Amino acid sequence: MIGLIDGDILCYRIGFATNEESESVAITTMASFLEEMLMFDLECSEWKTYLTGKVNFRNDVAVTAPYKGNRKGDKPVHHGLLREYLEKSWNGVVSDGCEADDDIAIAATEHGDESIIISLDKDFDQVQGWHYNFVKKNKYYITHDEGLLNFYMQFLVGDRIDNIIGVDGIGPVKARKLLADKSEREMYDICVEKLGSVERAVENGRLLYLQRTRGELWEPPHENTECQSKGQETTTVDSGADSNDVSASGE
Repeated sequence: MIGLIDGDILCYRIGFATNEESESVAITTMASFLEEMLMFDLECSEWKTYLTGKVNFRNDVAVTAPYKGNRKGDKPVHHGLLREYLEKSWNGVVSDGCEADDDIAIAATEHGDESIIISLDKDFDQVQGWHYNFVKKNKYYITHDEGLLNFYMQFLVGDRIDNIIGVDGIGPVKARKLLADKSEREMYDICVEKLGSVERAVENGRLLYLQRTRGELWEPPHENTECQSKGQETTTVDSGADSNDVSASGE
């Protein structure tokens, strides 16, 4: 099993937990946590740690509100130190033009069920495959149809952490009720209706969608998408979530 580690979230959680400690304690705490989780809890044979770089295409996509524009507050004292440690000592890679989340989703798609996404971020629940919540120590599997539903639910609910605006009065329960057992085209049309325009729906889709291939930009499903069965599509082009069998909060 290949562990795909959300390094961004670890730098904040371990960082804040060791804010009053020395640099050596911060590094030792991070090392001990990763060793126990990867080698004993998950028994991973390989791993890679993903960190977000300075450039993110979503900053240009966001029109309704600045992407992550509501994030305030200081970073942990050892944040930079822990990022450098993960990059050098835990097979770290820094994203370029996107987010670490995109790189993780791409890797999960490439490696399929031989990989596991390690994070607390609900955004990953749009990605098919194995997932691990390291706080609850909960390992679970997301199917393609579950991932697609989770993705479109986020259109309506929005994302407070990332400053993505949803629909007032619609939370996860109501969103699920509106979208459950619908085809992808039906889910998209409902999102357009509730958000008030195609432009708002496309904006949310492009902000929320995690890339499955490098440089990918989400496009809505075509009108000629035909429903084979509940939650499944036959279409000539790629749409919202990856339909392959290998394969949705943080900082």
